[in-house]
Formats: sequence, C-alpha cells, structure tokens
Amino acid sequence: MSTQHPDNVTMPFFTEGSSFNGEDEIKEAFYVFSHLRCDEQMWDCEGKEVDEFVIKKLLTRYDNYFKDHRIGKEVFITLRVPNPAVEKSEAKILLETLESAPRSYDAAHLFYENNNDADPIPPIFEVILPMTTSAASLNRVYYYYRDFVVGKQHKKCFENDITIKEWIGEFQPETLEVIPLFEDIPYMLSADAMVQSYLTDKQLPYQRVFIGRSDPALNYGLLPAVLVVKIALQRLHHLQEKIKIPIYPILGLGGNPFRGNLTPLSVDECLSEYPSVQTFTIQSAFKYDYDEDIVRNAIEKINNHPRRQPTVIDEEIALDIVERLTSAYREQIKELAPLVNGIARFVPRRRMRKLHIGLFGYSRNVEGITLPRVISFCASLYSIGLPPELLGLHCLTEKDVAFLKTACPSFLDDVSLAASYYNRDVKKLISPKIADNVARVLDMVKHTENILHSEYTAQIIRDILSKKEDTITENIIVAGKVRRFLG
Repeated sequence: MSTQHPDNVTMPFFTEGSSFNGEDEIKEAFYVFSHLRCDEQMWDCEGKEVDEFVIKKLLTRYDNYFKDHRIGKEVFITLRVPNPAVEKSEAKILLETLESAPRSYDAAHLFYENNNDADPIPPIFEVILPMTTSAASLNRVYYYYRDFVVGKQHKKCFENDITIKEWIGEFQPETLEVIPLFEDIPYMLSADAMVQSYLTDKQLPYQRVFIGRSDPALNYGLLPAVLVVKIALQRLHHLQEKIKIPIYPILGLGGNPFRGNLTPLSVDECLSEYPSVQTFTIQSAFKYDYDEDIVRNAIEKINNHPRRQPTVIDEEIALDIVERLTSAYREQIKELAPLVNGIARFVPRRRMRKLHIGLFGYSRNVEGITLPRVISFCASLYSIGLPPELLGLHCLTEKDVAFLKTACPSFLDDVSLAASYYNRDVKKLISPKIADNVARVLDMVKHTENILHSEYTAQIIRDILSKKEDTITENIIVAGKVRRFLG
C-alpha cells in the first residue's frame, strides 16, 4: 500500500516544487500503480482540501492504463478519513468523503461501460478510520454510510413525490468496509476485542486491521512500539482462529528504524520480523529516495511473499519491558521537547497539509508536552546527531536483551544502524544525564560512525549554538540525503 507520508528527502520527477500539491498526488497514484507495481494507494482525506474526484481524474487522464487495470479489482484506492471523535475541525470532511463514494462509483461505471466492461465493481469500497478507540466509532462510519448516504435514496423530498433514487439515480456501493487504524498502545492492545465487537452483527468475508507503528514510537519509544505491535498481531491471529473470519493486518512502517525501518534494502528483515502481516505501507522515502529499479524489485518481493503465522511472543515479559522503557523514554522527552520543537520549524514540508497531531498533543497525562508530528520529530533529532532510537533504551537489562534476540531478531541491528548517525557533538545541546543514558545504549551495539553525516549535523549544532539560522534547513536536507530519509 503506497501512502502519502512525507518522509522523503528527494522529490519525484513528476513534481515541480519542494512539496506535493493535490495534482501531484493524482500523478503519484498513477505512478505507483504503473511504474512501481503497488497494488493500493491510500488517499489521505485528513487535514487538506480533499480531492473528491480522484477516481474520475485517474480514469480521465490515464484511460489507457486503467482500461486494462481496473480500479477496485486489480488496483485500489483506499480512503483515509478524519476521525470526528478526535479531529473536530475536520469532522464534516468525513461526511463529504463518504458522499463521494457513490459519485466515484458512477464515474467508474460509466468509464468501464464505455469500454465494454460493465461489471458493477465499486472503485472505492473501504475506508480507514485513524485513531480508532472503540467499536462504536467504527460502527458510526459503517452505519452512517449504509443508512444515511445510501439509505436516503429510498426517501422522498416531500409527500407524494418520487424517491431520491428515481430523481438522482441509484447509490452504490451499498456498504463501505471500515478499516480500524490503531495508533495508541492501550487501543492496540485491545484491537482484537474491538474488532470482534465490530464484527458481531455483520457477515463480512474478511476484515482488514491497520496497526500504526510511528505514533506509538513517538509517544512511548522505539522498543515499546515494536513489542506492542507484535502482541497486537499475535492477538489478532488468535481472534482469527476463534471467529473463523480471515483478518488481514496492515502494518504502517516508515523509512527509519524508529518508524519501522522498511526500506527497499531491508524488505527481507521486515518480512521476517512481521510474518503475519498481509499489507505493508510503502511511504515516500521508500518510493523516492532510492533508484526506481531497486524500489520496484523490493515491492515485487513484498507482493510475492507468502503470509505466515505471527512470531510467538511472551506477553508478560514484553509488557514489563514496555512499562519500564516508556517511563524512561518519557522522562527524556520532557527535557528534549523544547529543543525538538525549536529545530522542527526548520524541517522542510514535503506535503502541504495539516495532518492530525500526535497523541502527545491530546494526552493530559504527559504534563502538557506537545511535540511535532513524528516525521518532523525524527528529522529534528537525526539532524543534531541524536537518533530517537537511542532514547529510553538505557534501562534494558541483560535478561531483556536476551529476550529481544528471540522476540525481535532485527532490533539490535536497527539500533546499530541508528547509532551510526550519532554525533558526539550533540552533548553540547543536551544534559549530561541524557548524554550518559545514550552512551549506555551505544555500548550495547556495534556501530560505525557515518562521518559524512556527522559533518552536516556538526554544522547544524554549531548554527543552533550561535543562533545562525540561514543554512539549517539546507543542512537538514543534505544530512537527510545521506540517510535516504528525511524523518
């Protein structure tokens, strides 16, 4: 699943500026289908002017391709809608987005009918609900669409009038599948219970479940996010065995270890680490910071990889580590937040939108701390030579490390990779206590300093100390090019 997460340093050839605009994203959807061989494009309807005509534009502009690759059958557009329970200012965009599904159906039906293919296949039949916290929130989307978007076709505008269906035409599809996206640890741990509750009154052939990886890392630290993802996947597998309905996990991995470490060069490790995942997200750094042939081959490997049972993990041991490391990580973040927020304003924006803020922003249990979105957070810390992967791990014991070698085989390698971007000059910006904590983590893994990256981050550190801001953004970009991700 290609996504619009803006973690890329390099802009693709089909864009003109330093960030994507709405029309660029139409081109992107075609590009990932036709050139990169992705099956699916997530279409983000949060925090931006929603292009509700994405299906019509794709069919009109790239008709020759989509004649042979039917949307909804061979390639897929999946809408990510706002969650009204959290994003109050975006709430009514949810309703507009749901109303667009029948219009997209009509556009596709007309297009394929004109091309001698009149099968009633809806081009959009699933939506993703971010920050899911209950089965009720899923049911609201499911039943609102069924009863109010489609259901109104049977009503009349006034007594003795024709029905809306007779006036406007039929509304299809009759239902939309709702994919829960779990992004906070308490809800990830109860994902199986919420999904079971949601499915109770429905006869669905399968259920997709989206597990976020970036926001849990931002809010709790790298290792707690990894361990809870594995627990959630294990519990979803047990639910599938119990209710006899296929459950297909989607895992949202980004391009650095803190956000998942899924790159064209690490596909094998991710497939091995998360064997039960059906769908992996392909974010912008994956797509645009590597050679196209390498990207296409990596996506082909993912598409051809057979899904297996999840890694077995001892939940009691894992949750004990989660609790201890979360506390250690948050103590450090409270101190680092002003520094991170100060640097984040220099991080270039690759997509012009206001995505929902991280869960730190909603939480009242973290002493009012607000952080930037996770990509800017990562970019800020990497840009001063303090990879966020190194935070919170100093309280790991030898027993913990022994457990991780079996439970998370790639974990220490991921930390080692991140450690190569550490710059000892960052001690000038952080407290001795955090510097000592980070030194303990560095001693756990073998790593080789990336000298070129350190040259750029050293310059950023000097500019911050001397309050010279003119070249900070420029050096953030060139350091990102060394890593092949922005954040």
